[in-house]
Amino acid sequence: MAWQLHYTSARRGPTGRSGFQFVAETPGLPDGMRARVTPHLSYRPPPEAPLSPADDELDQFPVSLLYDRVDGRPLLLRCRYLGRDYSGRYGNFFAHAVVAEPDELEGVRPVELWHAPLWSDSPASETDLPEVDELVPDEGLDPESLAAWLASGDGGDAYERLARIVDAVVAVLGRGHGRVVLVSSDIEAVARWIAVVSYSLPVAVASALSFVTYSADPDGAPQRLVGTTPDVWASAQRTSPAVLLERPVQGEDEAGRFARTVAACWRDADFAGLDALAELASSGSGMSPDAPDPAVLDRAAGLLALCRGEHGVPEDEEAGAADLLTRHGTAIPDWVWGDLVRGVPSMGYDLALAVHRWADAAGASEVARQCAARALSQAPDLTSVVRLAVDGTSRGDIVAAASGRARSGASDLPGAFAECPAGYREALLEGVLNGLLVADEPTRKAALTDAACDLLHDEMFESGTLGAFDAPLVAADVLASVGRRVPERRVAVTGRVLGLGLSVVELDPVLSAVWEDPPDAVTCLELVAAHPEGCAEHPALGVLPSRTFMRIAAGYGGLTEASTLRLAERVRTMLPGGAADADAAIVRAHADAVTSEKPVDAARALDALPRAGRLATRAFESAAERLERRGPAFRAELLAAASPTARARLGVQWTGGPGARRRRGSDGERRDELVEVVLRLRARGVREPALEEWARGAASRFLAARHLESRFASDPELRAALKALLDDARRG
Repeated sequence: MAWQLHYTSARRGPTGRSGFQFVAETPGLPDGMRARVTPHLSYRPPPEAPLSPADDELDQFPVSLLYDRVDGRPLLLRCRYLGRDYSGRYGNFFAHAVVAEPDELEGVRPVELWHAPLWSDSPASETDLPEVDELVPDEGLDPESLAAWLASGDGGDAYERLARIVDAVVAVLGRGHGRVVLVSSDIEAVARWIAVVSYSLPVAVASALSFVTYSADPDGAPQRLVGTTPDVWASAQRTSPAVLLERPVQGEDEAGRFARTVAACWRDADFAGLDALAELASSGSGMSPDAPDPAVLDRAAGLLALCRGEHGVPEDEEAGAADLLTRHGTAIPDWVWGDLVRGVPSMGYDLALAVHRWADAAGASEVARQCAARALSQAPDLTSVVRLAVDGTSRGDIVAAASGRARSGASDLPGAFAECPAGYREALLEGVLNGLLVADEPTRKAALTDAACDLLHDEMFESGTLGAFDAPLVAADVLASVGRRVPERRVAVTGRVLGLGLSVVELDPVLSAVWEDPPDAVTCLELVAAHPEGCAEHPALGVLPSRTFMRIAAGYGGLTEASTLRLAERVRTMLPGGAADADAAIVRAHADAVTSEKPVDAARALDALPRAGRLATRAFESAAERLERRGPAFRAELLAAASPTARARLGVQWTGGPGARRRRGSDGERRDELVEVVLRLRARGVREPALEEWARGAASRFLAARHLESRFASDPELRAALKALLDDARRG
């Protein structure tokens, strides 16, 4: 079904107001549809039209028929100038809109409704309009009538003009923006040209071709094909490509293959050719109707020429036709094969290859095999090799061809393997490995894409198909790629890398690639447990525990987790004496510092942390943060037991000095606790100059001093220590 809307300037509309508005519509109009249609409702007369036309002059004003889509539904909108409105002012127009369901226009080009009987010339007297059950086209715009009109026009110029219009429209549709402007004082002619273009395109593309037969703002119209008059165009900005329909065709550039073929079909009234061209362009191409690929249309035209036995088809057009067949062979109409198979022996490689794939279905399997044998040695890539692997093809020929392609850097192994007949897959892989073994390193690495490495890994190590094939350098590259991208496989991949029999110098770059990202503690523990000798012998593995500890320490939260401590213990047992052992000791010292119940034990652990090194620095900062959560009494005893160096470093962290990571709690709470720590430390006879300087400054403020005095009111010792601290501050 389709809904109708009438729009004009009325004295009193359905809502009681005056002015331009919807005055009638079909009940049940979809929600929001008025708002979607409204932006399209406009009409401005051409500049040279009478300003105050009499009633008998209104028919001279151009009629605007617009086609577009709103919310996925076809919109047809016809605007006619009415002259004066209810108040006597000029500028009134009547718009009749039809909004249809998507399938209502099936088999109908929208422009066929140019003079359809459904259109009204004036608004209805009632506010409710009936549904439109069927969109009946205008009989005057059928292909036969249009072909006769073209033939009776300006001679051969009409077909050259047609080719240029079609070429321009296809370009605009292909890039998805812009418009082509048709300029004529006869809007009837504009409608006919739009109709010819619509019949020239595949049905889906024609249904997506928005147009308007007349616009007073052609450069601002959102439609792809826009009609206008010469006086409008004379005053327009002219930023869009335009075809002046009343002037001789100009321009030296030749139209594309598709456009030329279309023009030839119209010249010969060859409607079957237009249908065949549309069928070839649409069959399985995946072409978007809203943005058709001009290249696909040109390939379809080239293929049609080959099917019709046209001589002298250029090499690039033959290659384009071959590409169309190669991509969409299963969807190509059956009649194509009967025409093409007969010419296989004289075709070039690309086209012969494309026909070869489907030749059996056309009853020419012997020709296909001959073509395969001839083309196999010239195959440009691995996919081409396997497409030629039909029954009777020598396994040795497949191995040799695949080896040559791999040696030259062919990187299409996954696609070729997927297409390869099962009986030839092993030959394909054997040839690829042979070629990669003798290829130079840059070529080999370029051919071993991630997808290719996944495939070879499965075949070499999982399925065992190529398990006995000796290709350690290729295997190393494959394992490096898989291990780098699949973390859960890294431990197993490492074992396979170590088993390749290559030297440390050859393997360490591979292992570094596998472990480019440091593992978590659980994975690193698994690695050390599974390959202790490899971790000891290969620097790329031996450094992993240190990298793991640093990764954990960077978050300040996981150094005391059970998995981290288990890794540290395993490293100290299995990799003693190295950098990883030293870092494991730092992890252990950090854990002892933050978990010890006795301050003296925590102090001893802190003193065991080196001052230099990123991990040691992070571990100390983490320990300081955790220890800051302990009570003032514990912290004072800790500071008293710690070395002067550790005491000073803790003071920097707790006071928020340079290099401190963060503060805990509110400023007041933190201040009071830390002042208490300093007071307890003084009571023990231990002085830390930086801490005391901070405490004097923090406690000497009036409100802070009053608050601290209240805090320590019940503790004579701390109250006396606070008084001494404040006296020091006043004297200082």
